[in-house]
Amino acid sequence: MSDPTLISFHRIFLSSAFAACFAELFTLPLDIAKVRLQLQKKGNVGEGVGVPKYYGLTGTMLTIVQEEGLFALWKGVVPGLHRQFVYGGLRIGLYEPVKAFIVGSVFVGDVSLFSKILAALITGAVAITLASPTDLVKVRLQTEGKTPFGVPKRYLGAMDAYYTIAKQEGLAALWTGLGPNIARNATINAAELASYDHVKEAILRIPGFTDGALTHLFAGFGAGFFAVCIGSPLDVVKSRMMGDSIYKNTFDCFLRTLKSEGPGAFYKGFLPNFTRLGIWNVIMFSTLEQVKQLFI
Repeated sequence: MSDPTLISFHRIFLSSAFAACFAELFTLPLDIAKVRLQLQKKGNVGEGVGVPKYYGLTGTMLTIVQEEGLFALWKGVVPGLHRQFVYGGLRIGLYEPVKAFIVGSVFVGDVSLFSKILAALITGAVAITLASPTDLVKVRLQTEGKTPFGVPKRYLGAMDAYYTIAKQEGLAALWTGLGPNIARNATINAAELASYDHVKEAILRIPGFTDGALTHLFAGFGAGFFAVCIGSPLDVVKSRMMGDSIYKNTFDCFLRTLKSEGPGAFYKGFLPNFTRLGIWNVIMFSTLEQVKQLFI
């Protein structure tokens, strides 16, 4: 990324929030498919034991469109944008200040990978703690399939979901799954920001590469790949806890999933998750790099 010390916090926050929301709009259908695949369990009721409803990225999206309509691929877009504005703005906006604090204001030279990871872990944890209710509502709306005729929907929209959850389940319920959400987002944030930072620095040392679109593309895909490999098990647990209230805690969700479906369940939706995060990171970081130029 360009030298962010030249940009004030509120400007880098707004740049990051805009870039994150822009990427979210383009990749939300992939996120819908990922969540549905992650929440799918063996032997769906009424569909025959061992017969999954969704198959693969394309198949899942086609099934959703056939059963629920095209716009169902953008279910949860409002809380998704709420999340990206708060979480995306804070995790990136705080990254450079926290990194500078860790290494010291008088530090000169290349920042170590450890310092980058630590800074991203901290900013990811802080950001998602504030944004967790938006994540919960997004998952709840995404997991709702086609409602049978005569059966009212659980939520009329994002704002109704916030209100209904707080009223029926208590205000604290909006932070359901906060533990795995912090673990997941802090880890993925560290994988994304630290790897993007590190991969970009490595690419720029290669003769012929400049701080341009091609470098941002390679660094963005690298960030997405590392994020999915490291964060996928945490992502599955987070989605299941937010989408279903049957689990007592994070450990219970992990054990029940492992016992009933095996270790492979923690990488359910890996391809759509990587496709989404790879594309998401390319769009987000490329947009961020361009928007930041307006403030330099």
